[in-house]
Amino acid sequence: MKLIKPLVVAFSVTLIAACAPKDTVHYYSIQDALNSPQAKQVLDPNIQLSFAKQASGKVLQSGLVSNKKTNAVNKTDKEACEWAFLSAVKQFQETAKSNGATKVGNLVSYYKKNTYTSSTQFECHTGNIIGGVALKGDIVK
Repeated sequence: MKLIKPLVVAFSVTLIAACAPKDTVHYYSIQDALNSPQAKQVLDPNIQLSFAKQASGKVLQSGLVSNKKTNAVNKTDKEACEWAFLSAVKQFQETAKSNGATKVGNLVSYYKKNTYTSSTQFECHTGNIIGGVALKGDIVK
């Protein structure tokens, strides 16, 4: 009987720690994600992408945001982050295409409205079961 109480306390502490929210920040290569087999399946090669710089041409819409989440269960943080990143980029490309544009420019990470500007890396946050990427950019014709 004296052993049950410490075991219950230890189990409870372990359970609480396992369920505690996790928010880990990662920075991954834009090029690695864009060169992945998944990118070749979901992205449109006819819609040009410019990271951390404006694309030449007329800006049709500026400051658009795409905030994508993905299930991170049974995925590495990198796999989840790259998938969320590709989903966000795809949304920008679809918006460009539907507006008759051929470019997406000035793409920057924009997680929780905090800008991270890089031409080589994107920011991603992972939790216990979800990974997320937010991008901000412009649609250019």
